[in-house]
Amino acid sequence: MSQALVSRCGVWVMQRLAHLPLAWVRTLGWLLGWALYALVLPRKRVVFINLRLCFPKLSQQDIRVLARQTFIHFAQAWLDRGWLWHGPDDLVRQRLTLTGALDALQGSEPVVIFAPHFVGLDAGWTALTQQLPRHFQTIYTPQSNHVLDAWILAGRQRFGQARLLLREDGVKPLVATLRQGDPLYLLPDRSFGLSESVFVPFYGISAATVPSLSRFARLGRAQVVPVITRLTPQGYTVEIQPAWQDFPTDDALADTARMNQQLQTYIDAMPDQYYWVHKRFKTQPPGQAAPY
Repeated sequence: MSQALVSRCGVWVMQRLAHLPLAWVRTLGWLLGWALYALVLPRKRVVFINLRLCFPKLSQQDIRVLARQTFIHFAQAWLDRGWLWHGPDDLVRQRLTLTGALDALQGSEPVVIFAPHFVGLDAGWTALTQQLPRHFQTIYTPQSNHVLDAWILAGRQRFGQARLLLREDGVKPLVATLRQGDPLYLLPDRSFGLSESVFVPFYGISAATVPSLSRFARLGRAQVVPVITRLTPQGYTVEIQPAWQDFPTDDALADTARMNQQLQTYIDAMPDQYYWVHKRFKTQPPGQAAPY
């Protein structure tokens, strides 16, 4: 069976999931999460290493429980894309709750949205583009699988005037539309290699981190507004937090360190929903081995 056919079957299954009660979808996600935890051993090892490094005081049993919950929430959020991208508009709106400082995203002032890598990233994007009367933009990395790439693109552009730009397009289009008032939904809490990153603390460990939050805020003359999405039994809660004060500064390194410090407080509130499956500490200074 070809990859394209398998992918089309997968998309068909996701479309069917859109018509199931949420509790059923979440139960399927729970089962899938358990299977991933048991079978995908290389990625499980990555999660264990990340958790041990960031939470050294946790017992081995606590690490196992947290890792298992990470896989479950990851799987549940993935299956939720069925109803996010194919469910009726009113059902999607009902399951996505916008809370917090909604006024921070009103008007037309330039805004960079700090959206950390929690499992509900797509739900947060969907809520903003569906429920707020602004044009949003984000950076998109194409998938090698063309069927899945088309499906993801269509899903993320389902509502509003959502605009997805490629990293290869450079910063000029992003900055131009940012200054015109289109908020940028940015996921900067990871590394893109030595050439594009700076080393700042993350849970007390020097971690390569892309300084794009400070850079885009400065170039776009924009304020930074964190948006934190939490998976709940009812769907998702999307919390818009007040804009950061005194950010950005002229020191991109200090700004990026502050970003990671704030990120830790968000993770500490729901550590089982962060994207620990990513090799967060893969990029190391020359001559220093990665922990994986």
